[in-house]
Amino acid sequence: MLHKIEESELIITPKGTIYHLDLAPEQLADTVITVGDPDRVKEISKYFDRIEHHVQHREFVTHTGYIGSKRISVISTGIGTDNIDIVMNELDALANIDFTTRTIKENIRQLNIIRLGTSGSLHTDIPVDNFVVSDFGIGLDNLMHYYTYELNAEEAELLNKFEMHTSIQQHKIIPYITSSSRKLSNLFRNNYHHGITVTCPGFYGPQGRVLRAPIANTQLIDSLTSFNHYLRITNFEMETSAVYGLGKILNHHCLSISAIVNNRATKTSSKNVAATIDKMIIETLEIIAATH
Repeated sequence: MLHKIEESELIITPKGTIYHLDLAPEQLADTVITVGDPDRVKEISKYFDRIEHHVQHREFVTHTGYIGSKRISVISTGIGTDNIDIVMNELDALANIDFTTRTIKENIRQLNIIRLGTSGSLHTDIPVDNFVVSDFGIGLDNLMHYYTYELNAEEAELLNKFEMHTSIQQHKIIPYITSSSRKLSNLFRNNYHHGITVTCPGFYGPQGRVLRAPIANTQLIDSLTSFNHYLRITNFEMETSAVYGLGKILNHHCLSISAIVNNRATKTSSKNVAATIDKMIIETLEIIAATH
């Protein structure tokens, strides 16, 4: 007998949509682009040949449409790993749970999920207006500690080296590590920097920014920048590790691509963030549309 998921665990609206995203299963494409900013969804879907669905609930905006014969959904997540927890679980539910019977489908659908975000570089040779592909995500938040998952040998080695190098646990932070989809990562090689992305649970103190509030770990930037164990930490932001972690557990292909809009090493910021993001969008859509 199939296990029925209770109403309190999977919230489906009276119109048959999942609660937070407000999407019905037929409104979700197999290829999904996630962005943080709700206003960025239309900056991607304007390049679609046609749009089937426009949906908005809270900060979650979804446009599903086509470029040629390629069906794509673009979804805004808002900021932070807590929102990623909602989005990733609800995307998987849309793909792999029968909303009528509230049971997991026999044939599991595997999504391709690509995050397009903005980020800060940690190195002088990754200047603003460049693009970074995250081969690994190291989370300084606590989201993945609520789930059961196993590290492979490469992940375990990198995490151990990171903990030893940064002494991050002295600051009561227990990091975790997750990997990108190699299948998707290999599509983005030319003119992309590759490395490890650190995901932080905030923008100011957790990323070493000091305004008026004093911070506990004044050496955070230096310890991240100096880490180099065949891969270096290229950048940090606020979502990637959660996308990768939940993607791995739920068996989806995930990739995070970041436009570098500021450089913490050179203390510089992009002079035209909109143009840089637009270039990232166009290049990504061209690559996605050409794949099958």
